[in-house]
Amino acid sequence: MILIGQYDSSFVRRVGIALRLYDMPFEHRPWSVFGDAEKIAAFNPLTRVPTLVLDDGEVLVDSATILDHLDELAGTERALHPRAGPARRESLKVAALASGIADKTVSLFYERRLHETASASWESRCLAQIRGTLAALEADRADRAGPYWFGARIGHADIAVAASLRHMRDSHPDLADLAAYPALAAHCEALEAMPVFREISQPFVPPA
Repeated sequence: MILIGQYDSSFVRRVGIALRLYDMPFEHRPWSVFGDAEKIAAFNPLTRVPTLVLDDGEVLVDSATILDHLDELAGTERALHPRAGPARRESLKVAALASGIADKTVSLFYERRLHETASASWESRCLAQIRGTLAALEADRADRAGPYWFGARIGHADIAVAASLRHMRDSHPDLADLAAYPALAAHCEALEAMPVFREISQPFVPPA
């Protein structure tokens, strides 16, 4: 398999970490959606990452589809999302909230970067969404014991939260302080210390 995209994207990083945890070999092409847009477009017309090229040439073009496929390959017992029922819905919800934070931090970054004067109302809206979601995730994590969100084994929800918050803190220094969210801070610190998180990692590179 070929994973396309840079690891400063939380979405690409989530896929890279899952591949490593599943011991699935892959080639990594750290292409930028800006500097390498034509290369990416040859595989994915959206020019978006992550893009995963399967061994048979099939191309998967978004992180949710990619992770679902990897879970299927890994099998029910090893899948990083539960396969059915309330446990699956809870795991998907936490991952979706974390992904939403990533989406909003990207949107906020472009608003601030690409416009000479950022829209105050748009900034306020994005920040309210980010902080509201952080508060919801903090309350959920604080109510749960154990090293991971849903017990003794790492899952996609854990990875999504850590990857999204790493991107948020790297790309927005004004959001880097997690003192108001101690359960999330501890969660992220523990995961970022894991060898797989140290390996599948890249400093944030602002687009040129």
